Amino acid sequence: MGELKSQQDEYLLLALKNGDRAAFNVVYTRYRRTLLLKFRKGLQSEEVAQDSLQELFLKVWKSHRSIDPRQSFRSYLHKIAEHMIIDFYRAAARNRRMQSEIIADTPDYYSHIEENLVTKEKRRLVNQIIAQLPVKQQHVFRMFKLEGKSYREISGQLGISMSTINKHVYAANTYVRERVLSKSDIFMSCLLTIVVA
Repeated sequence: MGELKSQQDEYLLLALKNGDRAAFNVVYTRYRRTLLLKFRKGLQSEEVAQDSLQELFLKVWKSHRSIDPRQSFRSYLHKIAEHMIIDFYRAAARNRRMQSEIIADTPDYYSHIEENLVTKEKRRLVNQIIAQLPVKQQHVFRMFKLEGKSYREISGQLGISMSTINKHVYAANTYVRERVLSKSDIFMSCLLTIVVA
């Protein structure tokens, strides 16, 4: 019985070696469960284990012409899996080393990126709120709050009185403050310090 199974396996592997997709499907069905368990145990992550299983069988298919039907296919697959697990941890260690070197060389690198992203998001939200103001009010508000122009400069450029500018700025401040506070979001509330302070 064992000899018959061995002959059947040899025929199956010979068919796989010759590029038979049906043989590949049989091999996949036969070995996937034990290999997935091996990956789960070695990698401690279901997602990475599933990805690794697919990658392993992709490797098998790509190199199917080099399969030796007389050798233990189970051992061959498990050896590939072991190498993949080792390679995974080597790559992870390399990445950790690279990250720690980057952080050591430029300690503020990541915090600057994060600050820039937060600042961009704040600007985007501010612009969304300001865009809802009446056109004249919006224009005055942008010049005063975002461009840092004085009432006198705005008055000279737009030809309107400083009291009118003050009304526009006050009304815009009130509107923006109400919009921000209605969001009940801490992130949004920090916009107040930028826009209406």
